[in-house]
Amino acid sequence: MSAPALHQLGGHLADGVHVLPLRVYYEDTDAAGIVYYANWLRFLERGRTELLRSLGQQHSALRDAKGINWVVRRCTIDYLKPARLDDVIEIVTHCGELRGASLDMIQQARRDGEILVSAELLVACMGRDGRPVRLPVEAREALATLGRALPPRSRHIQV
Repeated sequence: MSAPALHQLGGHLADGVHVLPLRVYYEDTDAAGIVYYANWLRFLERGRTELLRSLGQQHSALRDAKGINWVVRRCTIDYLKPARLDDVIEIVTHCGELRGASLDMIQQARRDGEILVSAELLVACMGRDGRPVRLPVEAREALATLGRALPPRSRHIQV
């Protein structure tokens, strides 16, 4: 696949956030033809994965080279409006506070600029033994370059 095609596949960075366009497929919907609630978590995961990839921090490379896995420790999600079959949505991912072994991620799913889903996550790095490990220096430095455009609404997440 060509470099421009790969760039489109993984979304893009803009104004300190990552934007990943996705189309809603039949398999993503429920009997009413709207995105099934649990599938939003998959869409958000793709957004976080592609954000890291765009910063040169692929999950597989971090796991293979350093034994680090990324895990979601906490997720607060608000379902505001539905998305339907064939809609084109964007997953917008912001980085919040960076701590020793964890960071906050603030994400939105949007359609034509309208917020459909809003989520706040606490994401942690875990070693092969299942214990927390510090964020890799390269990942910390790359994530620190992103803007902090949206503060979280949760009292549990501080940015």
